[in-house]
Amino acid sequence: MTATPLGRTRRTALAGALCAGLVVTATGLTGCGEDPDAGTNGVGRLPAEQIRKRTLAAADQAATVRLSGSVVSGKTTYKLDIKLSDEGASGAVTSKDTTFQLLRVGERLYLKAGAGFWRQENGGSGGTAGTAAEKLGGKYVKVPEQDPAYKRFSGFTDKDTLLTGLLTLHGTVSTDGRHEVDGVRTVRLAGGDGSGGALDVSLEGKPYPLRLSRAGNAGALTLTDWDKPFTPEEPPAADTLDYGRNLPTG
Repeated sequence: MTATPLGRTRRTALAGALCAGLVVTATGLTGCGEDPDAGTNGVGRLPAEQIRKRTLAAADQAATVRLSGSVVSGKTTYKLDIKLSDEGASGAVTSKDTTFQLLRVGERLYLKAGAGFWRQENGGSGGTAGTAAEKLGGKYVKVPEQDPAYKRFSGFTDKDTLLTGLLTLHGTVSTDGRHEVDGVRTVRLAGGDGSGGALDVSLEGKPYPLRLSRAGNAGALTLTDWDKPFTPEEPPAADTLDYGRNLPTG
């Protein structure tokens, strides 16, 4: 029989005692020997750059997603709640005190807002401005493709363009621990040690991006309903108005 040095015995006993004291808790602490990636999709084991590539690929391959939260552009904060698909989009955008609905079916873009929005866009409330506002208010107004508003608003409805622009982390990308988003386990990616934004990637099922905190406090978004069936449909004819020319601008 080989004698075991007394010091090694004490160290082994101490390690065992420490392991016995560690349990799974809400803070993510696990006992010794437990695999934090057990039962996950495995992306948590990958280097940060590979996780980023996997989640961008998953987002690109998904046919649909729902985007909600806020985006700061310049001095304006936009609040979004939009369902996006490869065939179009439907949802609401709030800017300052104004909320308007956007609907895109294929290349056809519709804008729906109250008369107050159109009066503001037209720069006044009296005369022809007021008449136009009353005519357009509450209707799904078809936006002509040559109208400057088409490019201005269609960016909110294009899934690939919107996600490509938003799902960007600045600086060197690294992992920032394990977290949860609405009960789903995630691994967090951080750009520039957090100053370049943060992205929570699902550890369950496909590695979809679930929550984004944009760099420079430029908004935060949640991404849900990945690949759930959604097909944008034309609005009722009675609620649709083809303005036939460029929309009022302000």
